[in-house]
Amino acid sequence: MTSANTILEFGGRVVVLDKSSFCGGNSSKATSGINGSETRTQKTKGIKDSNDLFLSDTLSGGAKKPEIAKVLVWESGPAVDWLMDKFNLDLSLVARLGGHSAERTHRGKERFPGMTITYALIQMVEKISENSGGTMSRIVTKARATQLIVDKKTVIGVEYVKGGQTLREFGPVIMCSGGFGADFTSDSLLSKYRPDLMHLPTSNGEHCTGDGIKMGEDVGANSLDLEWVQVHPTGLVKVDDPDAKVKFLAAEALRGVGGLLLDAEGNRFANELGRRDYVTGEMWKNKAPFRLCLNSLAAKEIHWHCEHY
Repeated sequence: MTSANTILEFGGRVVVLDKSSFCGGNSSKATSGINGSETRTQKTKGIKDSNDLFLSDTLSGGAKKPEIAKVLVWESGPAVDWLMDKFNLDLSLVARLGGHSAERTHRGKERFPGMTITYALIQMVEKISENSGGTMSRIVTKARATQLIVDKKTVIGVEYVKGGQTLREFGPVIMCSGGFGADFTSDSLLSKYRPDLMHLPTSNGEHCTGDGIKMGEDVGANSLDLEWVQVHPTGLVKVDDPDAKVKFLAAEALRGVGGLLLDAEGNRFANELGRRDYVTGEMWKNKAPFRLCLNSLAAKEIHWHCEHY
């Protein structure tokens, strides 16, 4: 949706295809916030941060390609400001989360930030579609892309299935395919690149099966770093279905506001603001079940999340 809105800003036309019944994907479930350095909100609050510090944190966290990390970091602040300016979003709360040296994770006062951001982006595309009679933008849901259309090694469109019909759209194609963490089949990308994680549950939506990656590889695209699958330390366990393969994420923001992790004996065993790989590693060393505990002050600060959970 960010790509769609950017194209529309510059006068282009877009068609958004989504295989789910509604748009948003995992982004709509993001509950901690969006990271940005040197943002207007940080400056207003007197938070000392810089792109260089954010880059240092990113590289310390395991990033192996500094040139890519630098682009993401330097664009992070303008992205947060763009969301606030263009979509009138409230991103006025800033927290320090795991692996960060400063407060730079932005969210608003109500609802999950992922929900707030994705809905605003979707509504803008829908509004432009309505105002233009569908000539400038269209969103097609329940549309499962199956293959890229290629002419002499140039991608010129995409083929998709909707309602039992095979349809085509022509033009430049932007792949926003998400991940593959919810595909537990024997021929999945997860099975191929990280078979050691196949036994773990996922917080990914069931749509995350790597379709876009496979479509790209089918026409000769290269992929890289697919083995870097992140294990998030905290998810919500349903008492009546503890072994469910798909779980709802227990946001890192819960720890960012002061939540503590306790092991089966009720002991704290890790620095809750450590990187996710570190916290996960400490959990492997200790005894489950684990509990995430907030006092009344922390729960009040993040009350919308607690009520939703």
